[in-house]
Amino acid sequence: MEPTPHIAVVDDHRDIRDLVGKYLAQHGYRISVAENATALRRLLERGAPDLVVLDIMMPGEDGLSVCRHLRSTTDLPIILLTAMAEETDRIIGLEIGADDYLTKPFNPRELLARIKAVLRRVNSLPPQRRDRLQARTLRFDRWVLNVGRREIVGEDGVAVALSTAEFRLLKAFLDHVGMVLSRDQLLDLTVGRAAESFDRSIDNQVSRLRKKIEADPKNPMLIKTHWGGGYSFAAEVEEA
Repeated sequence: MEPTPHIAVVDDHRDIRDLVGKYLAQHGYRISVAENATALRRLLERGAPDLVVLDIMMPGEDGLSVCRHLRSTTDLPIILLTAMAEETDRIIGLEIGADDYLTKPFNPRELLARIKAVLRRVNSLPPQRRDRLQARTLRFDRWVLNVGRREIVGEDGVAVALSTAEFRLLKAFLDHVGMVLSRDQLLDLTVGRAAESFDRSIDNQVSRLRKKIEADPKNPMLIKTHWGGGYSFAAEVEEA
């Protein structure tokens, strides 16, 4: 039997925590709630949940700061809640690693659908590949990827920083070695349903990543182009 997914709900408004927690519990999830970043960290000390629902606008340390910290140290799926009408906070949240967002006020049923979709993407990975992506360092070709620091280190020991977009794209490739991934699949794996928030195409992102990892970006050996089909990653990957 599959274990019951554990969802952490972080919001400084008690009525929202209670409403969301009760609704998700009614639909079969195990729920923990936290009113701020400090309470979330205490919760994480007892064990990592399967997904975090995180409010952006909180007193003290805000949700964007918490999201940035979580993404630098873990691969926990994160759904942001925001009351802001502007796209800026949503885009910043996605750029620093959130998997999805929902604008307040929201229908709990829609949040439930978003949670199911994010968990489906995570759980669709083969177990050995999910475990491999949890490793802190991964080796491919002449590079070692430090997952926590989001940087690659070459044979000369020099570290090269990756942007959030480059890091998530590289992770998508490392998790699907040898598979031809369409542009739509890569968008879904890197930014999910919020792809429309970004004006950069996958082709441009691939071009930038190639400049960092390929010996000759004009004749790429790692990220292969399949005309009309998308891209595939050709190198072996192992835990460093």
